Amino acid sequence: MRPCLEFAVAIAVLACSGLAQSPSAGPYKVVKTAKVGGAGGYDYVFADVDGRRLYIARTGPMSRMTIFNLDTLEPAGEISTTNSHGAVVDSKSHHGFISSKPILMFDSQTMMPIKKIEVEGNPDGMLFDPSDQRAYILSHAAPHVTVIDAKDGSILGTIDLGGMPEQAAADGKGHLYIDVEDKDNIAVVDTKTLTVTAHYDLTGKGGTCAGLSLDAKNRILFAACRNPANMVILNADDGKIITTLPIGTGTDGALFNPRTMEAFSSHGDGTLTVIKENSPSSFVVEQTVQTMPGARTSTLDTKTNRIILIGAQFGPPTPPAEPGGRAGRGQIVADSFSILAVGK
Repeated sequence: MRPCLEFAVAIAVLACSGLAQSPSAGPYKVVKTAKVGGAGGYDYVFADVDGRRLYIARTGPMSRMTIFNLDTLEPAGEISTTNSHGAVVDSKSHHGFISSKPILMFDSQTMMPIKKIEVEGNPDGMLFDPSDQRAYILSHAAPHVTVIDAKDGSILGTIDLGGMPEQAAADGKGHLYIDVEDKDNIAVVDTKTLTVTAHYDLTGKGGTCAGLSLDAKNRILFAACRNPANMVILNADDGKIITTLPIGTGTDGALFNPRTMEAFSSHGDGTLTVIKENSPSSFVVEQTVQTMPGARTSTLDTKTNRIILIGAQFGPPTPPAEPGGRAGRGQIVADSFSILAVGK
């Protein structure tokens, strides 16, 4: 994931051009907003559904993992880290892992550090697979995936994807799917051998894919892509593309809720696209929910069926450093950082 402020330029352009996705009527809405403030940027958000805690990585000089009550969104604690990006938690062992360098292993009940795990690459996104109690650490630099045993924090191996990963999804049956952002494909990994068995090509349908979710029962993958801004829907077993549907701009996260048979894509333009799976071959954009500019990462509380997003208000982009250059990143407005809960 890129730093959060890069979307400020895109948001400003969209606001001026009128290209941002317009909200549409539907059952979902922002049901709760917690303006929690605090210094620094932000990255991934993770819901520990069993432990009823919400983990949010705050970036910058005061890098830390902030922890909130998942039900009330009130502060519950904080863990100091170095360059944190995200967290995952194993509800069986009560071991949590923070995507930093080194990886920080902690006790999710006491929120106290257990140990540091030295890894190569540049840890960014993460996935925890409860079927094998493993944490999969994603990195834009090789090795692209580091596999950690959540029971004791030992490193089980690494995986070369041939490109930069963004988000992963697991089927609980030995298959891991990872979108490779700079190669416009989805890597299929055998979790028993830790080897790549296939690459599903998305060229022409969706590029720079930064979100991935899975309907494990019906074997459907949802790849949220930025260029073009599409949700590419494909068969998880053979990679055959079923259809594509338009989504908002600046996606950085995809979710699937098997209880409602809906996929979600969160965007930096301040929208959340809701896609309904009517059948394994029929999909439709059900709703576009207005959220908050910069709310591009999200997580799902499967107990309440609520989608949790994080965002902030941004100042104007700074002028380019040289004529014809790229505008600089706008600054986050002080204490504007917020948590949003979207539900019915």
